[in-house]
Amino acid sequence: MLKLQSIESGYGESMVIRNVNLEVRPGQIVCLMGRNGVGKSTLMKSIMGLIKPRSGSIHYADTEITTSSPDRRAKSGIGYVPQGREIFPQLTVEENLLLGLEASSDRRKKLPDTIFDTFPVLRQMLHRKGGDLSGGQQQQLAIARALAPGPKLLLLDEPMEGIQPSIVLEIEAIIETIKRNREIAVLLVEQSLEFATSIADYYYVLDRGTIAAEGKDEHLSEELVRKHLTV
Repeated sequence: MLKLQSIESGYGESMVIRNVNLEVRPGQIVCLMGRNGVGKSTLMKSIMGLIKPRSGSIHYADTEITTSSPDRRAKSGIGYVPQGREIFPQLTVEENLLLGLEASSDRRKKLPDTIFDTFPVLRQMLHRKGGDLSGGQQQQLAIARALAPGPKLLLLDEPMEGIQPSIVLEIEAIIETIKRNREIAVLLVEQSLEFATSIADYYYVLDRGTIAAEGKDEHLSEELVRKHLTV
C-alpha cells in the first residue's frame, strides 16, 4: 500500500527526517509515535507531497509517487487530515465537504450517505460556516472531508489533539470502525500510548528524525517508552 525507503526531508538546508523506512499494508492501522518536534508532521507532509524529500523514494499502490504533486496523490486515493485541521472557516460545512470530492477518482458530485451516518452532527450543520464550529466539530469535518472521496489510505496527524474528551471518544470509535472494516489503511500520528497500543497493528517510534523502534504493540516495552516517548 505505502512504502517509504530511505526518506530524507526537511525545510531548506535543515534536514528533519533522516533515512526513514516505513510501510503501511492494505487495511492496516499503523501508529507513528514520538515526542513533540521529532519530525512526525514533517514526515506526513512528505508523504502527501507538501514537502519534497531530499532523497529516498515513496511508493503507493505499487507506483512511485516521490515527485507527484499533492493533488495527484489525493486523486490516487490518499486522504490527509493535517495537524490543526485546516478547514476553510469562511465556507459552509457542506462546501468544505464538497471540496473533498475534488480528490475523488470517479468525479463523484454527491456526498456519500455514510459520511452523515458516521458524523451525524455535520448533517445538522451543513449551512453553518466551518469557522463557527467548535474545535472538535471542526476535527470531525476535517476527517469527513478526507473520507468523502473514498480514499484507500488515510493519513491522520494527531486527530485527538486539543479537543474535548467526548469528541475524542467519537473519533477513536471512528478509527476503530475503520479498523474493523479493513477497507482503508491508516497511518496515525498519536500521542496517547493507551489508544495507540489498543488500535495499532504496527507502530513506529520517531526520535530525532529517525526510526528509533518499530514492531507490534507487545514489543512496546516500558523501557522503550521511557526512552523515546516521555518528555
